[in-house]
Amino acid sequence: MTTGHRGTSFTLSDFDYMLPAELIAQEPARARTASRLLHVAGDTLEDRAFRDLPELIEPHDLVVFNDTRVIRARLFGRKPTGGRVEALIERIVERNEAWSQIRASHMPQIESTLRFDDGTAATVVARDRRLFRLRFDIEEPLVDWLERHGEVPLPPYITHAATAADAERYQTVYARKPGAVAAPTAGLHFDDAMLAALRGRGASLAFITLHVGAGTFAPFEPEHLTKHRMHTEWYEIPSATAEAIESTHAKGGRIAAVGTTTLRALESAVDAKGIVPAGSRETDLFITPGFRFGVVDRLLTNFHLPKSTLLMLVSAFAGMTTMRRAYAHAIEQRYRFFSYGDAMLIEGAAKADAARERQRNGASDTSID
Repeated sequence: MTTGHRGTSFTLSDFDYMLPAELIAQEPARARTASRLLHVAGDTLEDRAFRDLPELIEPHDLVVFNDTRVIRARLFGRKPTGGRVEALIERIVERNEAWSQIRASHMPQIESTLRFDDGTAATVVARDRRLFRLRFDIEEPLVDWLERHGEVPLPPYITHAATAADAERYQTVYARKPGAVAAPTAGLHFDDAMLAALRGRGASLAFITLHVGAGTFAPFEPEHLTKHRMHTEWYEIPSATAEAIESTHAKGGRIAAVGTTTLRALESAVDAKGIVPAGSRETDLFITPGFRFGVVDRLLTNFHLPKSTLLMLVSAFAGMTTMRRAYAHAIEQRYRFFSYGDAMLIEGAAKADAARERQRNGASDTSID
């Protein structure tokens, strides 16, 4: 596991902002690529359409995606007392066991049995703070059972019940490996034609897997960032992706991460020499302002909740002042926020500073202003 920089000068209030409720997107755009795109490059904020993205990607750049697949992780049932219970699978850890969040009037006891609406029983075998480890009385792998009996786990700020349309649109078109309980939402903007357009531009595409946990929606409790305990997520970097990163660096190209989950995996893996090794491991990396990024040059992401670890991450990547200006601009221009909302392409603050230095020295600069 890895731990990021924990800036002692920041408190939770530094990452708060007022968002009009009507800007929280409740439905996806009519087409995946029909959203808006805010291009953030230092002091420059440019309103674009997401379909413009290929124009902002250069030949020899590498665009890295998270190919995790969202599982049907929400379940409903009853406790032995008859009280209703809702379970949200956090992470599958064995063939028939998973850590889960539980919502009920009273939390279940260890060794008690929950019975879900299809009749399947699950025993509570352990507890770790807000998570309960459940052992399901099933013969098939849990991920297969969930596909038939679970519901799509839409985020808490989406108020409608999950529909068949959500089952399609709350999943990326390149999702391959089941295990996430929340979508890597920056990837929801892509369709097959957009992927082809990026390749046609001369960019290379690569994939990592990070199974997004429900902890991404957990409230941030302590006021001071140094006291926060970051949730853990499993990720894997294939050898082909590690080689593509090395090759891109050798050619002078840039690494563009699609989503904070992709960035988190790459920055968890990169070593002090800037090498990203292949392999799988777990990460509890907590990125806050002051963190030194080792591999990612550009970040494509959606707009994030106030007081969230994801807002802290993008503030670290772009700079606090830049991100405050960007969010204020997005609210003023009526961008759509959160999972089904619009996107922003952020140029890393350290990379932008280096580009400006090259310009002052009269060197050529291939970055986008």
